[in-house]
Formats: sequence, structure tokens, C-alpha cells
Amino acid sequence: MCLLLSLAALGQKPAPTRQPSTIADTTRRPAKQVRTPEGEGRQGRGSQIVDDSTKNVYGPKTTLWVSENEIFTNKAIYKPLDTALSNYHRWTYLQRLNNFYHDLGNVGTALNSIYPVVPQTIGATSGFTAYQLYYDTEEPLYYDTKSPFTTFRLVWGGNGRAMSRIEFSRNINPRWNFGFNFRPILADKQIQRSGKGDRQTLSYYYDLYSSYKSKNERYFVLGSVRRIRHRINENGGIYLQADTTFNAYFADNAGPYLTEAQTEEKRVAAHLYHQYKLAGPLQIYHKADLTSQLNSFTDDVSNERYYDQYFSYTTKEGDVDTVNVLDEMTFKTFSNEIGVKGNAAFLFYNFYYKLRQYSTFNRYVEENDLTFKNDGIENYVGGKIAFRFDSLGELSGRAEYLLDGNYLLEAQLRTPWLDARGVSMLAKPSFMSQAYRGSHNSWVNNFSDTFTNQLEAFLKGRWKGFYISPGAKYTLLNNFIYYKENLVVGEQEVLPVQSSGNQQIFSPEFRMELRFFRHVYFRPQVIYTTFLKNDDNAYRAPEWFGNAQLAFENRLFKNNINVQIGTDVHWRSDYTALAYNPAIQQFYVQNGFVNVAYPLVDIFFNGQFKGGRFFVKYHNIVQLIRGTGYLPTPTYRGQSNILDFGFDLILFD
Repeated sequence: MCLLLSLAALGQKPAPTRQPSTIADTTRRPAKQVRTPEGEGRQGRGSQIVDDSTKNVYGPKTTLWVSENEIFTNKAIYKPLDTALSNYHRWTYLQRLNNFYHDLGNVGTALNSIYPVVPQTIGATSGFTAYQLYYDTEEPLYYDTKSPFTTFRLVWGGNGRAMSRIEFSRNINPRWNFGFNFRPILADKQIQRSGKGDRQTLSYYYDLYSSYKSKNERYFVLGSVRRIRHRINENGGIYLQADTTFNAYFADNAGPYLTEAQTEEKRVAAHLYHQYKLAGPLQIYHKADLTSQLNSFTDDVSNERYYDQYFSYTTKEGDVDTVNVLDEMTFKTFSNEIGVKGNAAFLFYNFYYKLRQYSTFNRYVEENDLTFKNDGIENYVGGKIAFRFDSLGELSGRAEYLLDGNYLLEAQLRTPWLDARGVSMLAKPSFMSQAYRGSHNSWVNNFSDTFTNQLEAFLKGRWKGFYISPGAKYTLLNNFIYYKENLVVGEQEVLPVQSSGNQQIFSPEFRMELRFFRHVYFRPQVIYTTFLKNDDNAYRAPEWFGNAQLAFENRLFKNNINVQIGTDVHWRSDYTALAYNPAIQQFYVQNGFVNVAYPLVDIFFNGQFKGGRFFVKYHNIVQLIRGTGYLPTPTYRGQSNILDFGFDLILFD
């Protein structure tokens, strides 16, 4: 089986500060009573009078959390709240994802991975992934609190870019916890903004979650309800008229292609997980998931300079209006998984059966035109096994088989000196690539299943203030499905195609951390990518990719504030990046535009004080000097030089 390289984590959770236990001690402790010096020796008529004051002992170390995966794999060691300062200024999703994605130049816009990402679903999928990370990366954690816990995070980015995170959690009793999250993203247009509140991104995410364990701790149940409504007022990129030079993209009068178009993704999910311990090495569990995903595109202005094709249909939904466009696609699933798991000495095992129902609905697709059904039932069997050498070493593997022939195999090795991973999968093509009808796009295909192999491995070495981690990743894609620019005049702009060959991508990588002058850190990361084979020229990636950080980290002002001060640099070489089509919410291969290399430089100041953190960051200082910026996606202007500020406050009562 294949071995593959694992990227170093962007940040680390602080280590537990108390003796680990499988289930955290939930006994509430009363507030500590502190006797004042004045009252210590005060006497009065045979009795001692004490002037007591109350000191709040609740904080990050008494607010503990665990993930569902840790509960499932029997690693449920509750950890103190993460209050780490490192990289706190990286508030955008792009920077949180280490610049491995490109967007449309503004917070909340469509995201696309620069490097191949192996999907985790081998069965039916919708095919809409441009906004997926705004949802997937927000999965709730589960807490055990000794007092009510509330955190507020506010980011005020320049030019009306804002993001907030509000979370509340509390124990109703020592075994039952409840909480919720609310995370809006509101970002004004960065091109021809008419004033404050002229939004491009309007995104609202929230979830409700709860966990409960029985008194004897044999039964554990947790559940959540999650929802996101993510809307983008699309601009279609910069429209160049007389001046078609690169600098024209950054002119004050540069205008967008689209003015009334909007894309939207709405996801709703209900999740339940519970387990019961029959004996020490044997547990039974059940998972249930109900999901709904709606993707839509609207536009009420006819725009011949942008759209290459207008389709008209007469369906049971009525006639398609080519001016007042409303294209929709809905994908729903309901799955039940039941299995057994447990620990035997250093071995963890898991075996399961899963039943998954799915259905999709495209507003204008007639099922009689298809060679496949819009709904169905999938039956899966699978399992996982892990050998745990100690707290730092583990060899694990998992397998999942869909009874119609698709499969997923994965192996992973984690040791103090080597991280390695391998994945092999045969997956169904998405519904979006198979069949779609909208006002500007229409196709029906019969694609084959896609095959992916990915291997990666990283060596790790640490000596005093020096850490080094070289490695490499190899990806093989067969029957790769991608979207491609259609150069036939008068036809629709983009079509899905399936590669007739395969793509083999090899990416050596080097990471390092060097500490010098006691408190100064240098953290470079360099990736070189070469195509051993790229049939149909189907995949695009830059030859060189680099991140680097130089930072001073220490406690200042009589140890009252912890600081991280420094600069981040990101650079990738010239390449023909994928373009974006908002009508179908897909990135596609194009050959007419080269994304020019550009050094993206940020200067930041992160501070931590008792009860909270803050940051100040100046983004893209190079544009302040040059006068021109960068284009992360063809014709889409990147974020200009701007000052951002943010802070969070954590309350424990």
C-alpha cells in the first residue's frame, strides 16, 4: 500500500495540564476562598472575624474539549481550551489553509485547491465543492465545562471585511453539556464598492450541539444540528476594454463583468452518535446523518459579453427564463451506520455496516434523458485497525467497500521521526459532472468511476532550536474528471470532460524551523512540483510554491503580555491557474491566461493578555510599493494592501 507525506500542522493544541483520564473529572469545585491579610489576625470577643474575597478559579484549564473522532477511537482525553497565540493573525480561510487554495480575491468567495485532494466519499456526491470548506472546517467540538464558557472573536478587516465567531458552552449537570456557535462572514465588494454595506459575501453559519454520558460512563451520546447559508454577489472578474495590459486590472475605473449575478449554497445537517460499552474490549455504536445541500445561481440581466450561450427549456417546472435566471440543484442524503469497536491491549479495532440513501434534483433535468437514476441506496461495509506503540507512535489502516464495486483503502504511520500516509480509492463521478441543465449550461454524460492513488511521507528531526522535515507526495489520477474551457464560438463556455489517460504528480517538499537569538524564529516551506505524466494537460499546478515566516516571540512588559511580531511571505511561480465560472460554481482548465508570480507579504503583531488575544496585520505591503497587486484566479483581482484588526475575549462565568 502507498505511503504519503503529511503536512505539518498549522498550530498545536496545548498539552493537558493534568493527569489524563478517559472521561474528564466533571466534579464542580466551589470558588476558592482567599483570606485577606487584614483579616488574618483580627479578633473580636472570642470569635475570629475574617474578611474574605472570592477569586475566580475558572479559566482555560477548567474548560475542556474533545472531538467526536477522539471519542470514537477511544482517545477521549479531554484537553484544556486552546489559547495559543501563534499565527492568530491568519484569520482568512486562505491563510488558515496555508495558502494551498486560491479564491476570487475576497473573503468568503469560491475556493479551489492548488494540489490534488483525495475525497473521502466513494459514493454519490453533488459535485459542488467551491464553498465546502466554509462548512467542513467548522465541525463542532464537545466540551466539559466547570463554569459557563463564552468566547467572542471579532475581525474588522479594512474596506468592510468582517468575520465574527461567537461560541457558548456550559454543563447542565456534570454529565450533560450543551453549546452553540454562530459565525457570520460579511465582506463588502472590493471592486467599485458603492459604500459601506455594499456586500459581496453574506454568510451565516450556526450549530447547536450537546453531549451526555451515563453515571457509570458505559453510555455516551452526542449530537448536533448545523446550518450554513453562504451567498456571493458574483462579479465575474475584471472586464478590460481598451487597455488590456496587466496594470489595467488595478486601475481605479476597472469594472466587473457581472453586476446582478448571485450564487448561493445552503447546507443543513443533523447528526447523532452514541455508543455503549458491553465490556472493556467491546463497544457497540450507531451513527445517523441527515444532510441537505442546495446550490443555486441567479441573474436578472442579459449579458452577452460574459455568457456564450443561452438555453431555453420547457419542463414540468415551466419555461426557462433566459433573463431572470434561476438555476438550482439539490442533493440529499440519509445514512445509518452501526458497528462494533474496542481496545485489546495496544490494538484498536472497528467493523461496521452503513446504509446510505441519496437523491438529487436539478430544476431542469428530465430523468428520462439520463442513463442513471437520480436517487438510490448504497450499502457499505468497512473497518479500521490501529496499533498504538505508545502516545507518539501509531500504525493504522482503514477500508471501506461499496457493494457495487467502489472502495477506499488508507494506511497511516505516525512516529517521532516519520509521518507517512497512503490512500487508494475508486469513486463514483459526481452528479454535477454527469448531468446538468441551466440557463447557460447543459450536458448529459456517462463517465466512468475515477481512480486515485496518493502516497506521502515526511521525515522529522529536532535538535535544540532546529527542526527539519523533508518529504514528498506522489499522486496518480486515472479517469480524472475536470472542467475545461470550450473554445467553440457560440457554444457554452465550460464543459466537464474525462481524461483519456492519467496524471502523475510528484511534489518534493521541505519544511524547517530555526530558532536563533533565543526568541526569533524562521519557518520556511518550499514545494517543487513536476508532472511525470499529464495526459490531456488536464491538471495545473505551479512548479514552485513557498511560504515563510520570520517572527519574534516572547513575553514583554513584565510578562504581562505575550507577543508574536513578524512577517509572512507567500510566493508561487507563474502558471495557468484554473479559471472560475459562477453559473455552475466550478473552476475549469484554461490556456489563455498566465497567473504571474507575486510575493504576497504581510506584517503582523499578535498579542495575548489575561482573558483574550488581539492582532494587527498589514496585508500585501508589496502593492503599497509597486502600485499593482496579484490575480489569484484569472481576471479576478486579489486583495489589495489593507490594514486588518481583530480580537477575542473569553469569559468563564
